[in-house]
Amino acid sequence: MKNLLSIQEQLKSGELELPELASTYLETIKSKNPEINAIVHFDEDSVLKQASDIQKKIDSGKSGNLVGAVVGVKDVISEKGKKLTCSSKMLNNFESVYDATVIEKLKREDALLIGRCNMDEFAMGSSNENSYHGPAKNPHDTSKVPGGSSGGSAAAVAAGMCNVSLGSDTGGSIRQPASYCGVVGLKPTYSRVSRHGLVAFASSFDCIGPFSNSVEDAALMLQNIAGKDPMDNSSADVKVENYLDAVQNDSGKLKIGVPKEYFGDGLDDEIRTMIEDRLKGLESEGAELVPINLPHTKYGIATYYILATAEASSNLARYDGVRYGHRADFKTIEEELGKEKEAIEKEIKIAVGADKEEALERLTKLDSPLSRLYKKSRTEGFGSEVKRRIMLGTYVLSAGYYDAYYAKAQKVRRLIKQDFETAFEKVDVIVSPTAPTTAFDLGSNQDDPVQMYLNDIYTTTANLAGICGISVPAGVHSNGLPVGVQFLGNSFRESEILRAGRRIERLIG
Repeated sequence: MKNLLSIQEQLKSGELELPELASTYLETIKSKNPEINAIVHFDEDSVLKQASDIQKKIDSGKSGNLVGAVVGVKDVISEKGKKLTCSSKMLNNFESVYDATVIEKLKREDALLIGRCNMDEFAMGSSNENSYHGPAKNPHDTSKVPGGSSGGSAAAVAAGMCNVSLGSDTGGSIRQPASYCGVVGLKPTYSRVSRHGLVAFASSFDCIGPFSNSVEDAALMLQNIAGKDPMDNSSADVKVENYLDAVQNDSGKLKIGVPKEYFGDGLDDEIRTMIEDRLKGLESEGAELVPINLPHTKYGIATYYILATAEASSNLARYDGVRYGHRADFKTIEEELGKEKEAIEKEIKIAVGADKEEALERLTKLDSPLSRLYKKSRTEGFGSEVKRRIMLGTYVLSAGYYDAYYAKAQKVRRLIKQDFETAFEKVDVIVSPTAPTTAFDLGSNQDDPVQMYLNDIYTTTANLAGICGISVPAGVHSNGLPVGVQFLGNSFRESEILRAGRRIERLIG
């Protein structure tokens, strides 16, 4: 699969034309997507029209920085006039009325948007099996998951359906599927890229970032989507570096922190050995390996699943079947309530004593039609994993439990961030596996949510701390599946993790 930079050279030299390139990707989608299910919507005529319009700019020498980028977009990011389902029945018929800021930027730089990518419902999952559109599959072995929640975005790049894609990362949802699918996945610093137009899961965690076939392509993508946005008050007013130049002209020494906490029990032995070998290779080329400690790492998963579910509970309260989203049939609800009321009233007529009092109490507690509409709409509209996380989040925010869970987790989040701040005083980047195993079998963890959550064990702490991270292919396991290595960097130090990732690419050729 060709990298974006090489495609740009061919387009500008006239060796290749964009409509031809677009047709190639469309044919790949049509041939591979029925099995892989990475793309949930694409419009061939619209894509070819885009390509023709951009080709005119290429011919006139006025094309943008991302010309030749054929982009798959995770179905949680708004594109005007396109369905925005978040892979949920709740939003199955919702159409976005505006472009997200990242989409505006892609269009401004002449990227070609080829289709909407599958995902876990409302970005909640680690396998892309929690999707109203059905599971996406790993292109390397379709009996395996592609990872989640941005599994469709990763699989689309890995399968050659596009050369770059956008995903979102709340607890590892870019980096983990990148590892499973053997592509590059970049999670920027929180606030580095605007979240305007990203449907919220957990607002203090969510980040938009790119998937690509190379670190250079990821650098170019980030360079063009990063920056302050007046439409997102949480976006940072920090200068955007020339990330591509930092990668291409990397000559400085790199200090790599190696935390013992990320190489302990639970990690596949072959993955451990492979990453250790890669680190020895980097060391032989001049990098310095520095042992470090991140003592609060062991609380990362618990802290993340308390705070993220609490924010999800709050954010998803808006989907009530009244303002927007799936609405249960109101006439059916009224009929059901009428029958229930009638049955209880019959009981009251013949009941005596305690039975009569119990029946009267049930009558007074009978739902109103509006209350029943809320319950039924949300029951029908949300899948099981989303319901699980809403209930967890509501519980930890409830009276009597808020201090024991939510408030305590916020304190631990601060301690985890302090661990990273201390470590980055000594090192430029921190290395770890991206995931404890290679991609697992479809369906194997669906009945064990705790085991599923543990797939994020190396990624959630970066979101808790708000720092940046990248997963880069490190090699191929003996089982034939890709293995990823993760580099974490301090806030707004994306250049450092891109440099480290590029060195791994050069090391393994």
